[in-house]
Amino acid sequence: MKEALALIKRGTDEILTESDLKKKLESGKQLIVKAGFDPTAPDLHLGHTVLLNKLRHFQDLGHKVIFLIGDFTGQIGDPSGKNKTRPSLSAKELISNAKTYEKQVFKILKKELTEVKFNSEWCDKLGADGLIGLASKYNVARMLERDDFNKRYNANQSIAIHEFLYPLVQGYDSVALKADVECGGTDQKFNLLVGRELQRSYDQDPQVVLTVPILEGLDGTNKMSKSLDNFIGIDEKPNDMFGKIMSISDTLMWRWFELLSFISEKEIKKLKKEVEGGKNPRDVKFLLAEELVDRFHSQGEGNKCKEAFLQRFQKGHMPDDIALLSLKIDSKSIPLVNLLKDSEMTSSTSEAMRLIKQGGVKIDSVKVDDPKLEIQKGSEAIYQVGKRKFLKIKI
Repeated sequence: MKEALALIKRGTDEILTESDLKKKLESGKQLIVKAGFDPTAPDLHLGHTVLLNKLRHFQDLGHKVIFLIGDFTGQIGDPSGKNKTRPSLSAKELISNAKTYEKQVFKILKKELTEVKFNSEWCDKLGADGLIGLASKYNVARMLERDDFNKRYNANQSIAIHEFLYPLVQGYDSVALKADVECGGTDQKFNLLVGRELQRSYDQDPQVVLTVPILEGLDGTNKMSKSLDNFIGIDEKPNDMFGKIMSISDTLMWRWFELLSFISEKEIKKLKKEVEGGKNPRDVKFLLAEELVDRFHSQGEGNKCKEAFLQRFQKGHMPDDIALLSLKIDSKSIPLVNLLKDSEMTSSTSEAMRLIKQGGVKIDSVKVDDPKLEIQKGSEAIYQVGKRKFLKIKI
């Protein structure tokens, strides 16, 4: 029980409520875990997989996942986080996009524990009477508590009546499916809680609401998004995917390990200690890149990409005649800024620190962003400062 709860809580932002979740897990029954996807953008990227990974965690514990494609709600358009009314998609566009989703999700989810459903199955049957009855179970004041609606209302911006239907219909999906748990991004919290309240009004046991964080994109700052061009699509070519993962900062690497990797938290802590002890972060990033490429392509593909990556950088981006410097140190490690100064790659430690912060220092072709990085005694690597300074340093 403790291990199951720890797995579910890993990388989770909020659980409402944890006590309800414990009761459901202790019941011993196979839980119905729901997550809804509006097929408005059919190609999944790594940001979407944070939620899919959480669904997979439930499957690893033997529970059933309903991958709900909101072909009905997709015609309304989710207003979450939007400052204007979203255009609706046609039924033909939604069906085409939904087929693409189905092909992609089974790279993560187990087919035998997944049921793909479309919410038009029950929403189309609601009719005018059903929609009026559903609308009577919520009020405008509660809707306006929603942050995005509230901002638009106070700014005298248009809110179409049909937008109020979105959280209601999403909530009704939970009623129709008798969901035990609903998972979604933090931006979906209001909608998920509406489902919990609607279930109560239909005399059902209310679902547990579980939210997962929004994944930062390649820039390490903004939400991963196609519009910001800071994304990695799960159908991207293996070498492209590998190279993009290797380009992320060392700090972001740990965030991605937490939210995207399937290796245990214990193993991640071990890797962090090794890096703190002087291990090259690049070698740890290789593990993440290999794991993700293998998951979305085929086993062994990640290692092929790693070999190609190393060859490309050793042959294509570095001079053939790099000088070798052997540096003796008395301690077990040396700060990178001191190493750069002592090797005369920089004139001072302050210059070294400035260049690291500006992204101008690389170790074995991987950008360093930690000015406090310690280099372990016994290591050997190629150091690059700026575009033209290269030096192989053996400690």
